[in-house]
Amino acid sequence: MVLKLINATEIRSGTTIFIDGEACIVRGMDVSKTGKHGASKCRFEAIGVTDGKKRVVAVPGHERFEVPLIKKCKGQILSAQEDKASLMDLESFETLDVPIDLELRGQLKEGDNVEYWDIEGGKKIIKRKN
Repeated sequence: MVLKLINATEIRSGTTIFIDGEACIVRGMDVSKTGKHGASKCRFEAIGVTDGKKRVVAVPGHERFEVPLIKKCKGQILSAQEDKASLMDLESFETLDVPIDLELRGQLKEGDNVEYWDIEGGKKIIKRKN
């Protein structure tokens, strides 16, 4: 489910949008001025939330982007492997298998509290809570 649609000229650094079906956080943006015969152009540099890939997009200023609904949740690690962990949601007490962010690999152990994001059904552990 998409929360809302926004125009390309309304996007700022730090905004989360869908690019090629992947939720991405915008890191940089350039907007060209309107010309005598054309509309403004917007260029975005964004990082994929779940896959970490850099994406660069150039679109007209009137282009619309979908803003995903991101639910930030708390969980506790039940077991951790190399690239994914089994965790229990601290609100609903359900168990989930969730991929671990590259920066957190090797740092998580059983019993740690973490923050994970649910982005349109895809889940990812973002940071460790102390």
